[in-house]
Amino acid sequence: MNGVVVARGLQEALSDLSERPDATVLAGGTDLMVEMNRGLRRPRRVVAVSQVPELRQWSVANDRVVVGGGVTYTEMMTTPLAQAAPALAQAARTVGSPPIRNAGTLGGNLGTASPAGDTLPVLAALNAQIVVAGPDGERRMELEEFVVGVKQTSLQPGELIVRAEMDRPRGPQEFLKIGPRNAMVISMAGLALVVDRDARAVRCALGAVAAGIPRAREAEAWVAERIDWDNGAGVDGAVADEFGPRVAAACAPIDDHRSTAAYRRHAVAVLATRALKRAFPQGGADDA
Repeated sequence: MNGVVVARGLQEALSDLSERPDATVLAGGTDLMVEMNRGLRRPRRVVAVSQVPELRQWSVANDRVVVGGGVTYTEMMTTPLAQAAPALAQAARTVGSPPIRNAGTLGGNLGTASPAGDTLPVLAALNAQIVVAGPDGERRMELEEFVVGVKQTSLQPGELIVRAEMDRPRGPQEFLKIGPRNAMVISMAGLALVVDRDARAVRCALGAVAAGIPRAREAEAWVAERIDWDNGAGVDGAVADEFGPRVAAACAPIDDHRSTAAYRRHAVAVLATRALKRAFPQGGADDA
């Protein structure tokens, strides 16, 4: 490694990256340092952005939530962000140990672009736009435009993830994942479900079961037509049970050392049914 530059402001970080477009950006380091310790990465230049105050900012408005790329998982859990974007807080709680949550950031999760990244299904379900900045100014993308493959993004040399801007719908939110144990585990399957009562819509996005972060759009449209929006927004238990397999049809899992594809598909169906019943608990005995 030829050098590490510690940026103290956003413009300084962008200037450093402009001069070193091949540099690796270091935020919390919870992914990068593991790869370096294993000998999988040997960056020649590093631009550290953990001291950039603009990336640590977040804001909550009536219909919008903005989260800077340097906001940590702990902040997502312990600030008013947890009330404004509860699924994001739920996802943050599942990440690693307290030291990892104190260091790891939203921008780092986005930049790593792993299908198992816990915040990514939440961002997809909240219709997040990812804002990046570089030599040509800012540009914004939907998550599906930003994450283009397994650990692959559309970031260009010299660009930096600045923030994510997401909806703040009126309705319940859920994030669920499954792994071989209850804590400090990489997801074998994950799911975010968001209810937008004003739009009479349900959004459901999946993690760790495809090369990207798919939305179960056909299942979303199907279930939205079967919710009693006018009389308490209830969901029949049979509808919730059918919703699960319909969501699972949107995934394209693989066999690997953590799980089989068949198990992942089954897990997605279970998580989808469970999330819908949690979002609409007044459905009756089937919700128990």
